[in-house]
Amino acid sequence: MLYQLSYAPTRQPYGTDMECLYNAIMADIEAFLTDYGVSFQHFDHPAVFTCGQAEQLMPPMPGTHTKNLFLRDRKGLRNLLVVVGYEKNVDLKALTALIDIDKLSFASPERLKTYLGVEPGAVSLLGLVNDTGHAVEVIFDEEIWQADAVLCHPLVNTATLVIPHDGVERFLRATGHTPQIMEVPSRSGS
Repeated sequence: MLYQLSYAPTRQPYGTDMECLYNAIMADIEAFLTDYGVSFQHFDHPAVFTCGQAEQLMPPMPGTHTKNLFLRDRKGLRNLLVVVGYEKNVDLKALTALIDIDKLSFASPERLKTYLGVEPGAVSLLGLVNDTGHAVEVIFDEEIWQADAVLCHPLVNTATLVIPHDGVERFLRATGHTPQIMEVPSRSGS
């Protein structure tokens, strides 16, 4: 990992072990962002696993809501993080043709943990901090790339960070990821 967690179960004397772990993960990613001059606003909320839950349970926040899809090719040789607006229904078949890749499908939770260091429900562009081998390709939908600020889980789904566009660019440079910016195709009706 580029930014190793400093968590130890005895580090914080309050809350459950899982709460302590979540607090440590958030503190570490926030320290990374601060170290690299990435500004952010932090908002706590109940755990959310879907965009629908996020819409219901998260407080109002400035910035664009995103949906992050962690995908792989048929042979498992390429991994992609696709960042789109939360309302977009991505047409995987059309995206496959657009980027000239052999069939895209959703990656397993194990693959997600291996490459981005997160669990399902916490997929975020901030997971790229854990992709030190640069095995994950990053695709931003053009509309999201143009946003003034985006909402990102800080590697856990119990909080959200609002990061301005220049902060997103700074974060990607710090992790060594160059995004592909494109109009990600959507299915009819979305």
